[in-house]
Amino acid sequence: MTPTLNAEEIRDVNTRYHDVAADHYDAKWGIDFGELGQGQVLAKVRKALRRDAGPFAHSLEIGSGTGYFTLNLMLAGTIEKATCTDISPGMLAALGANAKRLGLDVETTPTDAERLPFEDESFDLVIGHAILHHIPDLGQAFEEFARVLKPGGTLLFAGEPSRYGDRIANVPKHLATVLAPLWRAAIKARPAPPADGGAPEASLEGLVDVHAFAPGELSSFARGAGFQDVKVIGEELLANWFGWTNRTLEATAHPEDVPWGWRNYAYKGYLTLQKLDRSLLESRLPAAIFYNLIVTASKP
Repeated sequence: MTPTLNAEEIRDVNTRYHDVAADHYDAKWGIDFGELGQGQVLAKVRKALRRDAGPFAHSLEIGSGTGYFTLNLMLAGTIEKATCTDISPGMLAALGANAKRLGLDVETTPTDAERLPFEDESFDLVIGHAILHHIPDLGQAFEEFARVLKPGGTLLFAGEPSRYGDRIANVPKHLATVLAPLWRAAIKARPAPPADGGAPEASLEGLVDVHAFAPGELSSFARGAGFQDVKVIGEELLANWFGWTNRTLEATAHPEDVPWGWRNYAYKGYLTLQKLDRSLLESRLPAAIFYNLIVTASKP
């Protein structure tokens, strides 16, 4: 049984876990800052806003991690000036290194989402990717998002886990776990070493996610903070079934033993199914059954 943590314990767990994860986070999740990464991020933003993205004069990213969203949007010319926050100093250090390598100038501030150290009406855009489900007090966080946005500013959070989509995704995860020994034998792979070299913080991974959402819940948080034009859409169904099956299998094997051919198949298959989801399913099926949700809104 997962232990029940209070808000401060949740923040502490997230800080420690993400500090440990920072050095290998980009490699683990295949984060890219080239043409592919920019295309992926722009597609999410354009789909969510139903128009071309930006340009936005000054953005604030909540839980920015190593910079996947902000840096790709800056490279694409969508964001002119960026401030990035995260509860993990380790993640912000990795983001700073990525920004320097890419020739980008980004301000970073370590903080949690419920107590943002910024003046009222400071930003044209508040964004985040896969972060809301880590935040203990979402009502207070959305109040802060509204406070720091300028009138007419845009709110956009993507990559948030759908409660029902997550349950559906447990089916391929369970199947892959059962088949993993046969799969490792087929590719002649050794079992995976302990996560993070056996560091104690590796055991915290199961504690950092504290929410999964129904679309109406995300809408309620935004409306409760005074936002208007609130929309929630779903993304990725087939792609995530496929992706979680492969990711679960790969997690059981020593990374050096997973063949390049398998990785190429998994990578290209995911992108192909992602396009199918986008073109065929996302506009036709209820948002709740997709694995990820995107919420957008504007400040009056």
